[in-house]
Amino acid sequence: MSILNEGDLAPAFEAKDQNGKPVGLKDLRGKKVVLYFYPKDNTPGCTAEACDLRDNYSQFLEKGFEVIGVSADSEQSHRNFISKYDLPFRLISDPDKKLLRSYGAWGEKKLYGKTYMGILRTTVIIDENGYVEKIIKKVKTKEHSRQIFAELSH
Repeated sequence: MSILNEGDLAPAFEAKDQNGKPVGLKDLRGKKVVLYFYPKDNTPGCTAEACDLRDNYSQFLEKGFEVIGVSADSEQSHRNFISKYDLPFRLISDPDKKLLRSYGAWGEKKLYGKTYMGILRTTVIIDENGYVEKIIKKVKTKEHSRQIFAELSH
C-alpha cells in the first residue's frame, strides 16, 4: 500500500452510500470534499465527530464543501446513524475496506497494549481538481469542524 500525501491525486473510488446509491470521486469533481474516515457508527467518539460536522454543516456548504463520512459499517447501520442524529451528509459503506486502505485509513492500532488492525480516524480534504489538500490524522472529535477550518486557513 502506498502512502497518501498532501499534493497527491486523490485515489479514485466508487462506493455506495447509506441508500445504496453509488458515490464516486469523479462525481465530485468541481467540489471541495471533506472525506472523513471513522471507526464505527453510534460509538461515543464517532458520534461526537459526526454531530460536530452536522452542527457546522452550513459553514462547509458556504465554503463549497461536500462532507462525506466513510466506515466499514453497513448501509443499514449508516441509515440508522443518520436518522438517530439527523446527519445532513452522506455516509459511505466500505465493508471490504478498499476505500479505507487506499486513503491510508486502515492500519495497526493499539489498545490496552494489544495490537490489532482497524480504522484509523483520518480526514482527507480534497480540492476541486481531485488533489489531496490536507490530511488530518490527529482528529479532535468534539471540535473537528474548527480543526478543519484552522488547517485550511494555513
